[in-house]
Amino acid sequence: MTLPHVDETVDVIKELVEIPSPSGNTGEVIRFTEEFLADLGVETKSNRKGGLIAVLPGKNQTKHRMLTAHVDTLGAMVKEIKPSGRLKLDLIGGFKYNAIEGEYCTIETASGKNFYGTILMHQTSVHVYKDAGKAERNQANMEVRIDEKVSSAEEVRALGIEVGDFVSFDPRAQVLDNGFIKSRHLDDKASVGILLQLIKGVVEGKVELPYTTNFLISNNEEIGYGGNSNITPETVEYLAVDMGAMGDGQSTDEYTASICVKDASGPYHYELRKNLVKIAEENGIKYKLDIYPYYGSDASAAIRAGNDIVHGLVGPGIDSSHAYERTHKESIDETTKLLWHYVQSEMVE
Repeated sequence: MTLPHVDETVDVIKELVEIPSPSGNTGEVIRFTEEFLADLGVETKSNRKGGLIAVLPGKNQTKHRMLTAHVDTLGAMVKEIKPSGRLKLDLIGGFKYNAIEGEYCTIETASGKNFYGTILMHQTSVHVYKDAGKAERNQANMEVRIDEKVSSAEEVRALGIEVGDFVSFDPRAQVLDNGFIKSRHLDDKASVGILLQLIKGVVEGKVELPYTTNFLISNNEEIGYGGNSNITPETVEYLAVDMGAMGDGQSTDEYTASICVKDASGPYHYELRKNLVKIAEENGIKYKLDIYPYYGSDASAAIRAGNDIVHGLVGPGIDSSHAYERTHKESIDETTKLLWHYVQSEMVE
């Protein structure tokens, strides 16, 4: 019985972040996860929202656990095709325009054709615009410069681009020799990679879980309702696996597992939190407790939906959340170890 190796997990994470999947357009990445699990002989089913559910039977089938991580990411839609042939955006998910200024992007048309571009301020050129540095980064001023010979709305529409087309951001993923991993969309594809490798370790190691454990790969978390349904009535514990947010006043770092005690939805279940800490300390797992003031998870969405569950939140520490993010292999590894021991532990009484 061996833990999933962190280098293999990082390889899976890199594959995941390179698949475009803004909330509302996650079919390709869901197919990736479905095929990954099928190769392990794990049966899956889709819910009507497009999320993926896998079930590993346990010794106790009257009490269930659910673990969830989300594959949907921040992104945008085409809001308007401007007379100049540039595109105005409408954002998907909670982030600011300054976080995507200068980023390369892909515009996917309804027919499935891809076009490429760059997200820029309209007033980018300092040789032309006096207010290039001071102008507000907002919907009115930001636009997509399409990498095609177009200079009018008519020419853009002739390509097949239309209002409502999805826009995804180039992840620019890099895995450095010193263990750092930097990429967009580590929220929450780092945790999806961890869960996929966790399932692989359980299946290949023929680990008998104490409770039937459901895994939900959700696909609408960034817009608030990814993991709020398809929770079996037998589910007692629901653990969201999502990023730990870093910044001033936070204890989360890039080298430990983060255990959230409270976010914008309120405190997480106290006894489950204490049990996670106990598991970490008994197994030499490095962790930090933290509060995220402007955060919500699939677990908090499940609570708001009225589910009678014990809910918790853990994950790797991610720097610069909802921008160009970074973590370290050590955080991925510590989080994996915490989950590995958690799924084999007894439930909170």
